[in-house]
Amino acid sequence: MNETLQTMKNRYSCRSFTGEAVAQEEVKAIAQAAVQAPSAMNLQPWKIVVIQDKALIEEMDAATMELLSREDKAAYERFLNRGGKLFYNAPCIFAIVKKAGSDLDCGIVTENIALAASSLGLGNVICGMAAMAFATKKGETFKERIIPEGYEFGMSVLVGHAVNREGAPHEADMSKVTYIG
Repeated sequence: MNETLQTMKNRYSCRSFTGEAVAQEEVKAIAQAAVQAPSAMNLQPWKIVVIQDKALIEEMDAATMELLSREDKAAYERFLNRGGKLFYNAPCIFAIVKKAGSDLDCGIVTENIALAASSLGLGNVICGMAAMAFATKKGETFKERIIPEGYEFGMSVLVGHAVNREGAPHEADMSKVTYIG
C-alpha cells in the first residue's frame, strides 16, 4: 500500500493532546497542504486561520464549555468525560473560514489539513463544535479576531502531539460501497 493510502487508513480522531507546541515548519507544511486543496473553478472561497495563541484557545474553550453547560447537557457531559476541554488541549487550531455556499470546498480543505497532519505524525481531529465559540457571550470578540470580513466559520481541525500516538482509526465499513458495471 502506498504512503498516501497508508496515511488515510491509519488516521484517527485524536481527542487528547499533550499541549506541546507544533513546530513551525510542520504548521507551515500543513498550511501549504490546505491551500493546495482543489475548489470549484479554482475560486478558493476560503481562508485558513492558524490559531496558536494558547490564551485565545483556552478562552474560546472555556466560553464554549460554559455555553454547552447551559444549552446542551449531553454534549457538555461528553466533553467532561473526555477531559473537560472542547479543544482537548490542542496547541494549534486550523480554522477554515469560507464564503457563503462553499461547504464542499471547505470540506476538501479540512480533509487536506487532517491528512497532512497525520502524515507528519501529528494527532488531529476535525472539530465542527468550534463554531459554538462564536455563539457565546464573547462570540463577537472571537469573530473580530479570527474571521475576516465577508467570511464565516466553516470548520476547524485541531492539531498537536497526541497523548496516545497509537490511536485506533474507525473501522472501514465496505458495505457502504456499491460497484456498478
